[in-house]
Amino acid sequence: MAAEADEASGPQTVAAGQLRAFIERIERVQEDIDALSDDGKEIYAECKAMGFDTKAVRTLVKLRRMDQAERQEAEAILDLHKAALGMV
Repeated sequence: MAAEADEASGPQTVAAGQLRAFIERIERVQEDIDALSDDGKEIYAECKAMGFDTKAVRTLVKLRRMDQAERQEAEAILDLHKAALGMV
């Protein structure tokens, strides 16, 4: 009977250990993401202090992350929507 309990708890213990390891890794990555997010906020604060419009800077960062085809498609869709609203 004790052997049956050991067999039942063995795989569960391994699975629990694996789950704990995954969660700890995710937590470490989340801490890194939080730190990088704080760094980004500081950079935007520096931009604002230097007189740059942070909304425009954020838009430029977003556009620069896109490849040319994505950027052209996004601009075409925006133009289409603006025209539909009579904004052009």
